[in-house]
Amino acid sequence: MAKSGKNSKAAAADLAVNSPVVVYPETEEQQGGVIVEDFGPSAGHAVEVGSSRIADAARRWAVRLNSGDLVFVNSDQLRAL
Repeated sequence: MAKSGKNSKAAAADLAVNSPVVVYPETEEQQGGVIVEDFGPSAGHAVEVGSSRIADAARRWAVRLNSGDLVFVNSDQLRAL
């Protein structure tokens, strides 16, 4: 849930490139960062050819953490600040 108490769909609407966020909120891995790329709603589909998986599902957001690392996450792994 977003800090403002909005439901998760409304909170996801607050996510955008250059927005400050908390990644992995309320876990031991929680960190601050800034969204640097939105891969859009087309992210999240695995690629399969026949019975072989070629690529796992992509994540929607690229986030530059305050530590300088880059992570790729989905909306449910973020909280807008």
